[in-house]
Amino acid sequence: MFYNNVMQMTNAPTTARRPLLGLLIAQFFGAFNDNAWKMVVILLGMRAVEQSLGPGAELDAAAQKQAMLALVTLTVPLMLFSLPAGALADRCSKRSVIIAMKVLELVLMGAATLVLLQPGASSVPGLLVLALMGLQSALFSPAKYGILPEILPHERLSSGNGLLEMLTMVAIIAGTALGPVLLKQAPEPWVVGAVLTSLSVLGLAASFAIPKVQPASAGGGMVDTLRGALKAIRGERILWLTVIGGAIYWALASLVGQNVIVYAKTVLRLDEQFVGAPLAVLGVGIGLGAVLAGRMSARKVEYGLIPLGAIGLGLTTLAFGLIRPGVALSHVFMAVTGLCGGLLVVPLKTLLQWYSPADKRGGVIALDNVLSFAGVLAGSITGYFLAAAEVSPSGIMISAAALMLAGTLWTFYLLPDALLRLVLVVATNTIYRIKRVGLENVPRQGGALIVCNHLSLLDGLFIMVSVDRPVRFIVDSGYFHNRWLKPFMKVLGAIPISTSEGPKVLMRALKDAGDYLDRGELVCIFAEGQISRIGMLLPFKRGLERILKGRSTPVIPCCLDRIWGSIFSQAAGRGTAHVPRRLPYAVTLLFGKPLPAGTPSGEIRRVVSELIEAAWDERKASSRPLAESLIRIARRHPFKLAMADPMREGVSWIKALTGGIALARALRPSWASQQRVGILLPTSVGGALTNYAASLSGRVTVNLNYTVGRSGLESAISQAGIETIVTSKQFVAKARLELPGNVQVLHLEEIAAGITTLKRLFCLAVAFLAPIWLLRRLCGCRRTERPDDESAIIFSSGSTAEPKGVVLTHYNVLSNVEAAGQVLHFAPRDRVLGILPYFHSFGNLLLWAATHHGCAMIWVPNPLDGPVVGYMVEKYAATIAACTPTFLQIYMKRTSPSQLGSLRLLITGAEKLPPRLAEAFEEHFGIKPLEGYGITECAPVISVNTQDFRAAGFYQKGSRKGSVGPPLPGIKVKTVDPDTLADLPPGEPGMLLVKGPNVMTGYLNRPDLTAKAFHEGWYVTGDIARIDEDGFIYITGRLSRFSKIGGEMVPHGKVEDALCEAAGMDERVFAVTGVPDEKKGEKLAVLHTLDPARIPAIIDEMTRKGLPNLFIPKANLFIKVESLPMLGSGKLDLRALKKIAEEALTSRSQPEPVEEPDAQPTEA
Repeated sequence: MFYNNVMQMTNAPTTARRPLLGLLIAQFFGAFNDNAWKMVVILLGMRAVEQSLGPGAELDAAAQKQAMLALVTLTVPLMLFSLPAGALADRCSKRSVIIAMKVLELVLMGAATLVLLQPGASSVPGLLVLALMGLQSALFSPAKYGILPEILPHERLSSGNGLLEMLTMVAIIAGTALGPVLLKQAPEPWVVGAVLTSLSVLGLAASFAIPKVQPASAGGGMVDTLRGALKAIRGERILWLTVIGGAIYWALASLVGQNVIVYAKTVLRLDEQFVGAPLAVLGVGIGLGAVLAGRMSARKVEYGLIPLGAIGLGLTTLAFGLIRPGVALSHVFMAVTGLCGGLLVVPLKTLLQWYSPADKRGGVIALDNVLSFAGVLAGSITGYFLAAAEVSPSGIMISAAALMLAGTLWTFYLLPDALLRLVLVVATNTIYRIKRVGLENVPRQGGALIVCNHLSLLDGLFIMVSVDRPVRFIVDSGYFHNRWLKPFMKVLGAIPISTSEGPKVLMRALKDAGDYLDRGELVCIFAEGQISRIGMLLPFKRGLERILKGRSTPVIPCCLDRIWGSIFSQAAGRGTAHVPRRLPYAVTLLFGKPLPAGTPSGEIRRVVSELIEAAWDERKASSRPLAESLIRIARRHPFKLAMADPMREGVSWIKALTGGIALARALRPSWASQQRVGILLPTSVGGALTNYAASLSGRVTVNLNYTVGRSGLESAISQAGIETIVTSKQFVAKARLELPGNVQVLHLEEIAAGITTLKRLFCLAVAFLAPIWLLRRLCGCRRTERPDDESAIIFSSGSTAEPKGVVLTHYNVLSNVEAAGQVLHFAPRDRVLGILPYFHSFGNLLLWAATHHGCAMIWVPNPLDGPVVGYMVEKYAATIAACTPTFLQIYMKRTSPSQLGSLRLLITGAEKLPPRLAEAFEEHFGIKPLEGYGITECAPVISVNTQDFRAAGFYQKGSRKGSVGPPLPGIKVKTVDPDTLADLPPGEPGMLLVKGPNVMTGYLNRPDLTAKAFHEGWYVTGDIARIDEDGFIYITGRLSRFSKIGGEMVPHGKVEDALCEAAGMDERVFAVTGVPDEKKGEKLAVLHTLDPARIPAIIDEMTRKGLPNLFIPKANLFIKVESLPMLGSGKLDLRALKKIAEEALTSRSQPEPVEEPDAQPTEA
């Protein structure tokens, strides 16, 4: 491991729009001229040699000598004048140095033209010009590379270097390839010089577009520059390793490049004008590799590319020497070799620029140039002596490969973490695709504590590969001492920690972490203490506060998203591996703004949860329409059970998709011009397929509430602008529905009859073979759906007011589907009981959750039919069920425990789950109902309890008594004062507000109601709740279900619970509402289904328990009813409840008794 304090820049990055453009053009023409002239000089020398020697070893050696002379002539000035060039670059503005060198280049190209004007031009004067060009390049190089950090921000440094290297290679290619062509094709040799002079003029003009920068250092000569550069390199391990690595690379590049020219001339027997072609292809590969390195670095300096490039160089060069390829294959090998070279050279250059102190950068680059050019010289001379020793060009390639592989092994010995980064670089560019957000929040120097959530075994590696500084991780000692992991842990410098080995071990780990922070290093802690097995953010341990105590080190909150479901996450259960649904698997990593060291752990957790919510917003851009979930799952599991209902045996996924396509094509003429379509069907296979058909065709589904009567249907149809309804004759007759007369009514029976066998076969072929875009076009989809487009309109139940149309987008539903699946662990092996109607928001969610996760759906049209529900659960071994507490009461009476024996998860919602009912149900069936919370406007799930996770060394609590669970991943909640809307601290009851990707866009055609429903981007639920320190939500009651009596707020739900407890009832038999009262503003009225004679005893029991008088309804305000008013979704009908109570009390002819406790209950 290594670490350094990253330099402070003396020049802030420029704000110019294209700061690199002028430099790139100037460098391009300079590199072109250098290499074109070098090739001209080499070929002039080879012409002379070929006139006196024939083919053979002697000619090979002579040709190597000419190539070596040219390279040595160019390289020696580069070595001799690099140090003065470094001093010049540090003392003067690098822009001014660049312009001056371009002027010198113009003069030299003019001199080259004069040389070629001489009759019978030889190589000797050309070598002199080439030497002067080496001098010009030596003075140009430190300014060229040193100016990059001064005109580019840090996150663009790798990509900038990649672009510079790529264009340099293109110029080298062009110069190497076109130099011989110009010499052979030009009518006179001097024309070559004239062309190069013209290009110099263009380069000089471009250099004036480089942004102005200030000198980096005020004084010092060449000796001071050398001394400062040596001191900087000796003081920073990564710098001297980079310099040595660069020298080795250029030595081998020189050896290979020189050898390729000879190989092309003497082995491949290429014509003189094509002899530079293999070297040009090598340059193309280097350019492409440089650009690829910039992209793979992903806004950071990725030194893991160095071993990747080195290994590739060694292997390809070795293969070249062993195979002795022909013309075509030689070019292929050169391209791959160059690609690996580009991967190697870009991180070397970037590390040199980044780790060099700003005021010594020119000197460091100059010293690096000296050693690099020494390497070039050594490689060239080595090639000559190997040829003189009669080593063939293929043998020289093998020698170069051996040296490169030896250097790579040496690198792994010195930097073992480079090998690990190599593996990570390969993995994160193949198996994973990481999106990094907020990298600028990670300090480039100094200590910082990164605090991150924890969802998989690879979380630390994702952070490591995303940050270009070394990071020390605090890891569980069990992983640290694992015999397979321990070598990697030591390489990473991990800090072992354990809570089971005693306080000394724990305190030592925390102290070590603090010491590393004091040294200016990055330390990462997963503050949950263990990998989350329940898919939720766990409580944070307070150890991080001890690490930060007494320090000023900033805290960097961090969030890993989309990890759940990837390889090595816990989505598959207790195993450590999970097959991902797609490759490469997308991962998002977010870094938040730094927090002060004194921030409490609870506040850090809150910020991390906010980052998780932001991460879910990042998902939106890559999300797909809901219908595509059906297509993908049907093709992944074509013959797996998809759905069944009491009237129809199991339907496979491919049959479900085929049926959806067939229905969509059959319905296309009827709804061709309509965007919204009405669906009036029960929870059944036919209802699901109709929803699929509408979604496949790009329509917005409006599942109509068939329990509200004709007027309610007409209201919804009018609000949504529906022109067509799809229903079933059998269903309409059985439910005795009165259909509206102002719409087109289509019956499934008639539509299905028109779908012939040939059409079904066509739809089956489309389901299997057609691209998704074509499939949807064949279904009648006329547009490309975006995440924010409408997916469904669901009308609220109207339990407290007139039903409103809630507009939900594709991403509203999809984000809720994915979040619920992460927490409830939906998997293709699950079978979900569907009893809630499609017009209910949770019924709609279950349809798409099962589709997205590949779960089978077991539909039961009538949730009140307990025997059928029990039969279907038992027959199809349903594992997940969701219903209301009212339905639980029915199933306790009408199903047997064995029928529900396959259930692993039972979720309740829509109304409060009475504790006595939950306990009785668990006692009877052996499964604990888990309460969730949601509203239609939130698509609908906001929070849910889940099952606890227990294993050796683990206990993660997924539920808490009395709560509705923590919010789903990606959802933020808070409580505010109902009157002032000021934020409240944890634990204090207030109005619950929600924010997240699942929150609706608004109410249909009601901007006034939409505006009232939101406060500063938060949806106002209207529910009173409190939130504990760990994020669990406790619903106190709905604001509309409170009565203000004598200035005190009395929750109806608590009164109902107290009544049930006093009566010894597990099921709901009481419903409380508020009615006007002249004295105290409001009073409590109670509807009940018990024998009225029991009421006085119940009141006495409540009084005996010490309940406040305000919580005890008066006996004469109890109203006997046959059944409590319920909505079709299973929720209490609050409007009807209040109306019944008011009418019953108003109809009394006698005045209210004075002695209230002795009054008798009233029956309605």
